[in-house]
Amino acid sequence: MAASQPALDTSLELEIGGMTCASCAMRIEKKLNKLEGVTATVNYATEKASVSVPDGFDPAALIAEVEKTGYTAALPAPKNTGSSGVEADEDRPDAELTSLRQRLIGAVVLAVPVIVLAMVPAWQFTYWQWASLALAAPVVVWAAWPFHQAAWVNLRHGAATMDTLISLGTLAALLWSLYALFFGTAGVPGMTHPFELTVAPSDGAGNIYLEVAAGVTMFVLAGRYFEKRSKRRAGAALRALLELGAKDVAVLRGGAEVRVPIKELRVGDEFVVRPGEKIATDGVITSGTSAVDASMLTGESVPVEVTDGDAVTGATVNAGGRLVVRATRVGAGTQLAQMAKLVEDAQSGKAQVQRLADKVSGVFVPIVIAIAVATLAAWLGAGLPASAAFTAAVAVLIIACPCALGLATPTALLVGTGRGAQMGVLIKGPEVLESTRTVDTIVLDKTGTVTTGRMTLTDVITAPGTDRAELLTLAGALEHASEHPIAQAIAKAAENEAGPLPTPQDFANIEGQGVQGVVNGKAVVVGRESLLADWSQHLPADLADAKATAERQGKTAIAVGWDGQARGVLVVADTVKPTSAEAIGQFKALGLTPVLLTGDNTAVAEQIAAEVGIDTVIAEVLPKDKADVIARLQADGKTVAMVGDGVNDAAALAQADLGLAMGTGTDVAIEAADITLVRGDLRSATDAIRLSRRTLGTIKVNLFWAFAYNVAAIPLAALGLLNPMLAGAAMAFSSVFVVGNSLRLRTFSSTTTTTPRPGDRTASQPGAQPVGV
Repeated sequence: MAASQPALDTSLELEIGGMTCASCAMRIEKKLNKLEGVTATVNYATEKASVSVPDGFDPAALIAEVEKTGYTAALPAPKNTGSSGVEADEDRPDAELTSLRQRLIGAVVLAVPVIVLAMVPAWQFTYWQWASLALAAPVVVWAAWPFHQAAWVNLRHGAATMDTLISLGTLAALLWSLYALFFGTAGVPGMTHPFELTVAPSDGAGNIYLEVAAGVTMFVLAGRYFEKRSKRRAGAALRALLELGAKDVAVLRGGAEVRVPIKELRVGDEFVVRPGEKIATDGVITSGTSAVDASMLTGESVPVEVTDGDAVTGATVNAGGRLVVRATRVGAGTQLAQMAKLVEDAQSGKAQVQRLADKVSGVFVPIVIAIAVATLAAWLGAGLPASAAFTAAVAVLIIACPCALGLATPTALLVGTGRGAQMGVLIKGPEVLESTRTVDTIVLDKTGTVTTGRMTLTDVITAPGTDRAELLTLAGALEHASEHPIAQAIAKAAENEAGPLPTPQDFANIEGQGVQGVVNGKAVVVGRESLLADWSQHLPADLADAKATAERQGKTAIAVGWDGQARGVLVVADTVKPTSAEAIGQFKALGLTPVLLTGDNTAVAEQIAAEVGIDTVIAEVLPKDKADVIARLQADGKTVAMVGDGVNDAAALAQADLGLAMGTGTDVAIEAADITLVRGDLRSATDAIRLSRRTLGTIKVNLFWAFAYNVAAIPLAALGLLNPMLAGAAMAFSSVFVVGNSLRLRTFSSTTTTTPRPGDRTASQPGAQPVGV
């Protein structure tokens, strides 16, 4: 009997709802993986589950399993994709975010008067306690409903998180306040909370704690809302990738150009790309010669010369002449779509960081509940009245719910991110801060990160008897008439050094060779050595040696000649940012190992690394392989930060434990990263890591004191000595401390003190040729 063929696996994606922390994601993942043949990973940040199931497996079984766990699951809505293969739907409203915003607004409006009345005895009018109940009850029941719901789910699974603590504390405060109002003495007309800090036995029936319940709910809701809002940006990198692609295309049909939407383009169709237009999809050139600017996709600054038979990539820009391209891949098969998939996969696989407050709560909540139960048992065992025993037990639960807990993370984040914004460092959310703590390796893209990413004239070599200013003037005048980036670099440098440039006559662009024309009555040729040779202008030995040396260093060398003689060589290259070497030194001072990651050849990459002080180089890496390099470093036990700026860096930025994008780079890289460096100065990366670590440290101190003040009062509550104003004072003081400690982040300052050195050092551009200039 023939052996049965193994069933093929099918990949599915589920949208998960109701998760409140990373432990929720781990719980769902564990449950799904128990199903036979199912392999699942659940990402808390993107709220999605990537599931591999046997062929024919019913997705409804997956959804049912998630719902049994207490969460919601659904298959994603069909995607509207075009030729780019990236989802084209507009941003859909986020129901959970909208609900949180509504609950937060309601909580602020209702809770603030309750807190003010409780804290200012002079404003406690007759029946103020009943007004407080009317205002606080909707806050605790409706606004805090997500916390109660999450606490119930956690309880079913024997777990405790910050939601458990919030739910337990707020409900205990509300229920005890109801008891005091209806069955105790707190509801009598004229009742006030006098401001006294005495420690004395009390049955608690004359005290209400509505401000605790309402205040905690309001503060925690605020923190949860802002965290949710930043987390929702996790998918923005994919939407930014879509914006790179062309929206329509001029297809050749019956010899005529017909402009159609990109989604109607099919494999085998021939389409026209004019100068300045984006290439609609991956294909092969059937007619035309041009230079293609792939900087948005690859991050490399030098356009690539293409002609008949050359392959081109969708979303790159035609910088030169008219091209006719035959489509070879459309939709999900294009390089752009594959990069989008890499970004999505990297985000889905990223380490999930559990909120620090949840970790603390997981230990703190069971301990508090145990103390409350022990208090109740001790009082009853001592033969004391049941009312007094329950008063002491509930008092433990109330005092254990710290107002400052709701302020600990959001205030530090608010001040820390605000200070970062002033310094040009944009931090996306609290999970980012956790990642900075253990980073030990920082991987740097070359072009646009260590270097400027722009072509600059770096050297002018003249033949004997040739004036430098004249060489620049004549060459610059011709290049000024060309749109090629190398030509523009020469023209700009010539204008800066030699002044206004004359207008050339009889200008001609020789495709793939260079430019020629008449300037100041001289017939000038600028471009490849072969173009000058066509005019019988051969480079003398010294100029030929200078050109060869520049090209060995990966620079672009352009020959210039006039009046029948080669007159000089202009060297153009990308340049190292003046502050890059200083930044590398700062990384090392922070205990980080810098690594240069580039697609350039090894010799050139090592030269740049030596200039800025980097010892480890990983070169000749294809754009799609950058994320794999990061993954290999992580597999070796490294905690990796990545700094980049191009679309080709997006997947690596998402894969890294900490992604930092240059604000001068592409939107896709910025969206995929955790931190954006607005100024494009590599030194900002050290500020970002230092600020993140300082902010995380502040959050830790805040959480410690948020618990510590209240923990200190738990013994008083257990002994029945809880005084409402003492409890209020402890909570108020812990809140003031937390806010004050967070405000200290405003004094954080950059270590950047060195001013840029005059003059740029040159970096290489391998394979660059002086064509079309």
